[in-house]
Amino acid sequence: MGGTSSSQQVAEAENATFFTKEELNKLKSDFETGGVEKVKFLIKQKVEELDQTELNIAVTGETGAGKSTFINAMRGLWSTDPGAAKVGLIETTKEPAGFSHPNFSNVRYWDLPGIGSTEFPADKYLKQMKFEKYNFFIIISAGRFTENDTKLAKDIKRLGKRFYFVRSKIDADFDSMRKVGKEIDEEKELEFIRNNCLKNLREAGILNPSVFLISSFEQDRYDFNQLNRTLEDDLPVIMKCIFVLAYPNRSVEIIQKKKKMLQNRIWMLATLSGAVGAVPVPGLSAACDISILIGAIIYFRKCLCLDDASLQRLANITNKPVKEIKAKVKASLLGKINVDTFIRLGWSATVIAVSILEGGLYSIPIIGSIFGAGSSFLMTYNLLTNALKDLTENAETVMKFAFGIK
Repeated sequence: MGGTSSSQQVAEAENATFFTKEELNKLKSDFETGGVEKVKFLIKQKVEELDQTELNIAVTGETGAGKSTFINAMRGLWSTDPGAAKVGLIETTKEPAGFSHPNFSNVRYWDLPGIGSTEFPADKYLKQMKFEKYNFFIIISAGRFTENDTKLAKDIKRLGKRFYFVRSKIDADFDSMRKVGKEIDEEKELEFIRNNCLKNLREAGILNPSVFLISSFEQDRYDFNQLNRTLEDDLPVIMKCIFVLAYPNRSVEIIQKKKKMLQNRIWMLATLSGAVGAVPVPGLSAACDISILIGAIIYFRKCLCLDDASLQRLANITNKPVKEIKAKVKASLLGKINVDTFIRLGWSATVIAVSILEGGLYSIPIIGSIFGAGSSFLMTYNLLTNALKDLTENAETVMKFAFGIK
């Protein structure tokens, strides 16, 4: 009700720009005393932080719980794709096995050995697994959570990190019920499974537990999306951005979140473009740094899963010919990106009508009052905004076609 408080504005600013309040104030002070040249170092540093911050996610559970399948699903991989975690019922993990995201090497999922064996006793488990490395833990079970699972959760909480209980293979449970002729009400069965898990965890001493019921093969059903929203919400701003951009395109909601994250870094790239001695771009009416433009669009394409490798992985998962999937993308957005790409797509000064106001830059406290002028800044900002809009629309079209969404 009423207006937005100053504390809310600060929170919105930090979320929108990835800068803390102190960093925003320093930007303003440096700009007032030295112009763009003085602020570009801090901006360049922040862009590098966005790209280099590591996110390490630990996944633990007993043999056969579905850890590998879950790790592959979170990375948008099919079990036969290069780099996929090996799926099987035999426990081969003798030490933490890291699996990097195919597009973002700074995002890693770690398959941890099962807790409670003679090799990894519960009382020494976290120390042996190098606990400090991981940002949070996902504890997976295909049935009842064990005493070792609950002990691990208590130890993780005691040491100040987050954990999440995931009950996997819900689809397999329902298939088994149907195979023996049982008529089932999925909503009632889900409630029964959830309540049973919660009851067991409470009896084991876990206060206010939450359990996510998932199928790694049917991510649009059950709690898979809710799990990812929860993980996202619990992460600090920079890691939240990294997590969202690394997530496979499974819905319009995910793609729009990615667009927002990418839009929030465009003003930084535009500032750098205007501060590095840019030269006029053929066919455009203002000076821009071509390498920044091309690098940004290639990065946007990778985040939105429109690069060749991502399109091939999508074809593998959905069993659709990659040629048909690529046919849904503007030809100019595939392959090599260069100056001619801007011209072919009509991203020129005469057709770009996106204003900084429309881009929402002035809604960000401090930033809007600093970076509101300059032909090079404006041209780069508008070019990248228009490019991101085009790429987002293509990502949505591809996703809907691949998954048969109307």
